[in-house]
Amino acid sequence: MELQIDDSALVQDYISGDERALETLIHRHNQRITSFIYSKVMDRDAAEDIFQDTFIKVIKTLKKGNYSEEGKFLPWVMRIAHNLIIDYFRKNKRMPKFEGGEDFNIFSVIGDDRPNIERQLIKDQIDSDLNLLIDELPDDQREVLIMRIYKDMSFKEISESTGVSINTALGRMRYALINLRKIIQKNNIVLTNY
Repeated sequence: MELQIDDSALVQDYISGDERALETLIHRHNQRITSFIYSKVMDRDAAEDIFQDTFIKVIKTLKKGNYSEEGKFLPWVMRIAHNLIIDYFRKNKRMPKFEGGEDFNIFSVIGDDRPNIERQLIKDQIDSDLNLLIDELPDDQREVLIMRIYKDMSFKEISESTGVSINTALGRMRYALINLRKIIQKNNIVLTNY
């Protein structure tokens, strides 16, 4: 069985001059990054362009030696892709097309209260950052946090479901939140909509 080299080792190999290391990284994360980009722009050509621009930026940053091991490789690349998606929407101010007609009412456009696409992208990024952070928690803490926050279960239900006392479930939740705060501070992550 072939041993998989982790991302940070591949990044170091690439920085040291091994071009194949970057190919391995791109191949490893291609599907996830492409799907993420396409899910936002819903246009194959634009998604392909943004994917290529993302890796051009990755290569430039690595070659300049500006990549810090603080974060993990995939979340870092996803953040680059996310910023390029926002640029794409800013550049292509997507205005709705209107069919002619005298009864056209400007207020029907101004009153469009759908969430601003940029704000939605930022919210999605926060959600995906948060999921990556939650994945770093110990299993017992992650389990309680997911049950409480995502499944909206009471501590009594959590205690019955996991076979531990309510106090233990409460303790795990408390430690999960303390650890999440530490991970957020360690990685200098800003979880904010603005």
